[in-house]
Amino acid sequence: MPLVKIIAKNFMDMVASLTARDLDRLYENPFICEAILRSLPPLAKKYVMQMLYIDGAIPAKMMEEWLLPDGFTKHRVSIDRLVQLRLFSEEKKKETTYRLNSTFQSNLRKHLIYGGALPREPMPSGITARLPTLEDLEVYAIGQWECFLLQLISSTQAERPTNFSSSMMKVFQRGLLSGRDKEAPRLTESGFQFLLMDTNAQLWYIVREYISNSQERGINQADLISFLLELSFHVAGEAYNLNTLSEIQKSMIKDFADLGLVKLQQGRKENWFIPTKLATNLSMSLTDSSARKEGFIVVETNFRMYAYSTSKLHCEILRLFSKVEYQLPNLIVGAITKESLYNAFENGITAEQIISFLQQNAHPRVADRMPSVPENVCDQIRLWESDLNRVEMTPAHYYDEFPSRDVFEAACDYARDRSGLLWEDPKKMRLVVKAEIHMHMREFLQGQNK
Repeated sequence: MPLVKIIAKNFMDMVASLTARDLDRLYENPFICEAILRSLPPLAKKYVMQMLYIDGAIPAKMMEEWLLPDGFTKHRVSIDRLVQLRLFSEEKKKETTYRLNSTFQSNLRKHLIYGGALPREPMPSGITARLPTLEDLEVYAIGQWECFLLQLISSTQAERPTNFSSSMMKVFQRGLLSGRDKEAPRLTESGFQFLLMDTNAQLWYIVREYISNSQERGINQADLISFLLELSFHVAGEAYNLNTLSEIQKSMIKDFADLGLVKLQQGRKENWFIPTKLATNLSMSLTDSSARKEGFIVVETNFRMYAYSTSKLHCEILRLFSKVEYQLPNLIVGAITKESLYNAFENGITAEQIISFLQQNAHPRVADRMPSVPENVCDQIRLWESDLNRVEMTPAHYYDEFPSRDVFEAACDYARDRSGLLWEDPKKMRLVVKAEIHMHMREFLQGQNK
């Protein structure tokens, strides 16, 4: 059974891939400096704060003296991350030293001492029309995001089309859908796994693809990253004037509205955008998911499943690994069966992903129980997965009728040295090798027979 893991590339890995010039442009914005600081591992944050007011370089040996006896692995991870982001410059002369990026250092100092002001302030309440409540805004954001996902996996399922061009949707679908000519696209193994990821992980996957494709649309990656992180420092539910944005940012904000990051509204004279929690949680979700969302699934010990949801997307996701029996206006009833799970495993979904999805989305009435999903259900899901893993197919070639024991043993040693020996029978002088070394084995044996 294929095992594929789709991982939304860490957003900071994308920041690290920028040129030194673009990174310095990012670090000129104090809010970006704070967002970068938030994303660092705890030990890396400590190093930055300790070196914030040191203008010179610090010897690597001195930094190692700050560590606890068991902290060296975390130390290397932190140093590697800081060097990747060019927050640390590594100098190797007589001894290795590290120096904090001067642009980042200067702007973070100013931000900590004087605070900072965003390029735009919320609009006065007298100018804006009645703004949606935070609850209404959250419903809107979830609705927009689910609509986008439905169009992503099946345009016929979506209730309304998004503003994304067909070429942009193909960029998002790359790796998630596949299909031959004249055939409807099908979800790939990565696509099935994408749907089981939590919202933050899905969002960062899409944001990553959006940023990767930005240069083809004439948008600088550093500008886009800067605007996204800046957006995370706005206040959810407040209105901000669209006229404070550049033309490129105005085109981005329309795309962000399709993803549920912002809500656009029009007044008599002014137009504005209202950030949702999806936007304001962006910088927080670089390292950690936002607060636990309220779940909707109850799983019983008899493998019956009840999902209290009105969402079409939730229904489609549950169909990936369960048999949906009927759907009421606010309730989806189904069962986790051997057949439905085998279908999920064939599509590349793992038992742990299914169990994790059920646990993360457990209804509040069962979420506080330990465990929130019955143990017998979890164990059986793992057992059914292990049934498929009992036999593993490996392309191979079988050899027998060796002219002598010396040739047989030499062939075994040759295959073993190349990690290609799968099985041997010394008594009857038979062996099986991996298909990938078959041609090399033939050449070796021809040389032995001369």
